[in-house]
Amino acid sequence: MNERPKIRVLLIDNHPLVLDGLKAVLETFDHIEVTGTAGLAQIGLDIARQIQPQVVLMDINMPKLSGIDAIELFRNELPQTRVVMLSMHDSREYISSSVMHGAAGYVLKDVSTDEIVAAIETVADGGTYFSSGVFDALMGERAEEGSDPLTPRERDILGLIVAGRSNREIAEALGISSATAETHRKNLKRKLGITTTAGLIRYALDHGIVSKVDKI
Repeated sequence: MNERPKIRVLLIDNHPLVLDGLKAVLETFDHIEVTGTAGLAQIGLDIARQIQPQVVLMDINMPKLSGIDAIELFRNELPQTRVVMLSMHDSREYISSSVMHGAAGYVLKDVSTDEIVAAIETVADGGTYFSSGVFDALMGERAEEGSDPLTPRERDILGLIVAGRSNREIAEALGISSATAETHRKNLKRKLGITTTAGLIRYALDHGIVSKVDKI
């Protein structure tokens, strides 16, 4: 049986105790390799250019360059590197802003180590990951916005898009063709007036739409 290749991870946080503790915990997992740490986002970006990590775990509130502003720099310079925000903040504004800037995930700092590892694995495989606490916060803050414009099937499609599934994977999960899955994706964007996948993810977060099929 082939072992899973190690996932190269870069940690960025301006609190040394957080960096040291997270590094020590993650290094107990054989399939995760912490290839670097940084206390500033700009320094983290400089390190990332050299080591090419698959996943960056980054805090939001940091001096000089915030984690949210740094997301776009990572995406522009290192498009193969996926960024997960690891934060103590569960406000909808922080979460939505992170998504719109291109974060592949958002995990609260009080989650278990297993959930942080699950986030790393999911985004390394090309998916998106938002911890249960993030969804709870979004649903708790959700304003009354009238009736839901989406059909149950459209909500299923959107949930799978949030989970990072391709048209082929959506088709397999729902028993439809890839062409039909692509049509549903286009219709969702047209109905909601959204032009990007990031926009669809933000809509799902803002409206508390949680995928129940992320294990398919």
